[in-house]
Amino acid sequence: MNPHSFFQPELVIAALLILAPMLGAAFFPQRFRQLAQALPRPARLACPALLSVPYAMVASSFGIFRWGWMALYALLPIAIALLMIQAASVDPEQRGNWRDLLLLLVLGLAVDLRWLEPAWPTGLAALGKMLLLDAGIFGFLAVRQLDGVGFDLRLRLRDVGVGLREFFFYAPIAIPLGLSLGFLHMHASLPQPLRAAGAFLFTFVFIAIPEELFFRGWMQNLLERRIGRAPALLLTALLFGLSHWNKRTAGFNWQYVLLAALAGLFYGRAWRAQRRVAASAMTHATVDTLWSLWLR
Repeated sequence: MNPHSFFQPELVIAALLILAPMLGAAFFPQRFRQLAQALPRPARLACPALLSVPYAMVASSFGIFRWGWMALYALLPIAIALLMIQAASVDPEQRGNWRDLLLLLVLGLAVDLRWLEPAWPTGLAALGKMLLLDAGIFGFLAVRQLDGVGFDLRLRLRDVGVGLREFFFYAPIAIPLGLSLGFLHMHASLPQPLRAAGAFLFTFVFIAIPEELFFRGWMQNLLERRIGRAPALLLTALLFGLSHWNKRTAGFNWQYVLLAALAGLFYGRAWRAQRRVAASAMTHATVDTLWSLWLR
């Protein structure tokens, strides 16, 4: 594929449209909720269908547009919004119910098992994952108005401090373990600072934020209400580890699962320190950046 094709205007606009809901919810959380609640119910249900527009723009520009995928990207977000309207109605105390679990299960399996990746051009499947994240953001934050999520990316010094603290707790355990298992391989030299900064920023926005919002802001948050803080931390970390079972291998990658589950404990600790996704994303992005540049 021609690299220049990734810089088509349609692709750039589609990427911005995909990022807009996440950034709007993260930097203007109160305004985001207020705008969603101000919409009449029919509009609140129909609005998520606009998430199909970026798919249509990208797929058309690469010549792989299919009406079936267009319908799925239009109807799935509407179904999510409807599910969360029902959840808000029957569970105003926000203790969590089967609708919340179903939404987490659908979003998690769709990403983990790559159900929707065939809809996207090679190398751009991450856009499809971000669209699913947008659908979840609209459902959980705008419609359900789930509290305690902590999805606020207006970084505080405390976010950085907590995030790095948990990284320094995790690293002395994970690095020797990973090296002994043959999962980690230390490089002879450190990466250039500019390259490291760019890798950290990309990882923070496109990997750490989506995963931390899903696993900590939504999953751990809801589980705490049912099973308590410590069991929720342990169960979420285990599920986070298991979500890596098929990464970098055709079979069950138990070393990755083990280290990811261990990391999940420290990510969960970072999130629950202040209930801030930014803090756990700081730990997550630091771990992933160090691994990708120096220990992979």
